[in-house]
Amino acid sequence: MKPASPGVKLTYDDFLLFPEDGKRHELIDGEHYVTASPDLTHQLIVGQLYLTIGAWLEAHPVGRIVLAPFDVIFSEIDVVEPDLLFISADRTGDILTSQGVRGAPDLVVEVASKSTRARDETLKRRLYERAGVVEYWIVDPAIDVVRVYRREKSGFLRPEELSREAEDTLRTPLLPGLEIPLLRIFKDV
Repeated sequence: MKPASPGVKLTYDDFLLFPEDGKRHELIDGEHYVTASPDLTHQLIVGQLYLTIGAWLEAHPVGRIVLAPFDVIFSEIDVVEPDLLFISADRTGDILTSQGVRGAPDLVVEVASKSTRARDETLKRRLYERAGVVEYWIVDPAIDVVRVYRREKSGFLRPEELSREAEDTLRTPLLPGLEIPLLRIFKDV
């Protein structure tokens, strides 16, 4: 596929033509971003979160957790693949399809890396805020911190920053009663 000309925005139809090459392809405001395959630290953290939240959801079936790669289609020019996403049970029938999510998940989780940190903190945060995501977690293994952005009426509040060093525990009103000690998230890294 030829790269887009300057000023031309790619669409979901273009996205569907991207190669299945093991890399993460995303569109943000029609611009194509490619990220290399994640490293072991990233995968261990995503796996730990998926297993922990998934086990909690088994006992409390209030929604679905989905692991990347899985398309989240906000618009024809905004298509991303978060590391993890959660959709509440009352919304799954409206936005969850076999090919992806069409709309805003309740919770989006991104594990930052050297190559994605700036994009996760700026472009993706703004996209998730604009699209109506209720809560956005950025897990940063370089400093063993999780930044939690929660939606207020008009957008995300200032993030709550939790750290492994302080032995903080991650909680969310989306999953009442779930407690994830940061020591567990970062235990293998």
